[in-house]
Amino acid sequence: MHNKFINQTTSHWPTTALQVLESAASIIAEKLNHQDVFTNPQSTKDFLTYKLGGYEREVFGVMMLNSQHQLIEFRELFFGTVDAASVYPREVVKAVLEVNAAAVIFSHNHPSGVSEPSQADKLITKKLTEALGLIDVRVLDHIIVGKSPVSLAERGLI
Repeated sequence: MHNKFINQTTSHWPTTALQVLESAASIIAEKLNHQDVFTNPQSTKDFLTYKLGGYEREVFGVMMLNSQHQLIEFRELFFGTVDAASVYPREVVKAVLEVNAAAVIFSHNHPSGVSEPSQADKLITKKLTEALGLIDVRVLDHIIVGKSPVSLAERGLI
C-alpha cells in the first residue's frame, strides 16, 4: 500500500515549517472563501495566524475582499524589524484600488508573542480607515497575531 505521507520524494509536500503554515493558510482560505465567513473574527484570526505567525520580524498584511467579503487577495505589504514596521497609507490605498476591493482586514504580527495593540497600532488603523473611507472601502478589522490573536473590531476599536 502506498502512503503519500511517507513518500519523502514527492515534491508537492511542504518541507519547512513556513511552507507547512503557508499550506495550512491556503487550505483555510479556500474553505473560508467558499463559505463567505471572512466576517467571522475567529476564522479570520486562524487564517492570519497561519499566514503571519511564523515570521521573526513584523509583517503588515491586508486581506482585500469583494463586496460579499470573499477574499480577492491577501498581500503582505510592509516588512519591519522585530518590534516595528512602517506602514504607508498611500501604498495601502494603491493596493486596494489595484484589485478593486470593497472591504479590507488589516493584520500584522508581533514576533514577541504579545498581541496587545500598541498606541501606534491604534493610530495607524485610524489613519488607514480614514484614507480608505475617502474611496468607500470598509475596514472590517485589524488583527494582531501573537500567541493569542487580538481583533481590534472585537474590542470596539474599529
